[in-house]
Amino acid sequence: MIGKTDQAYLNEGIAEYMSRLKHYLPTELIIIPSLKNCRGLTANQIKQKEGELILKQVGKGDTVLLLDEKGKHYTSTEFSAFIQQNMNQGIQNLVFVIGGAYGFGQEVYLKFPYKIALSKMTFSHQMVRLFFIEQLYRAMTIIKNESYHHD
Repeated sequence: MIGKTDQAYLNEGIAEYMSRLKHYLPTELIIIPSLKNCRGLTANQIKQKEGELILKQVGKGDTVLLLDEKGKHYTSTEFSAFIQQNMNQGIQNLVFVIGGAYGFGQEVYLKFPYKIALSKMTFSHQMVRLFFIEQLYRAMTIIKNESYHHD
């Protein structure tokens, strides 16, 4: 994720769901600092520089999925099945990347072509953090057949 979350209420929600997720699987949140002195840069230049920072964080064995509004749409149940399928295939590090305000640069899209979407609507990248972490927690409760999710 690019840039810190500024709003206390979002940070509280993120902390709550991160705490809940640790019960199911090891989860780490990596935040890449926002670019400094980028006022004169174009959106494409910002995406390219952020992309370089993202690529430095990804390990060799990581399976990377980009959270992108043009990605594949899942219901919560379908997303839980997707997570379960990846777990069954023995994938060790499933990495979900939330880009900055302008999205991802071309280099990131070329290296990691698989994209998932949370909605057809656009949300701030800070809000997406909370929404996604809650959906990951929801997926784990569905996999464990717990009562959090209701169809």
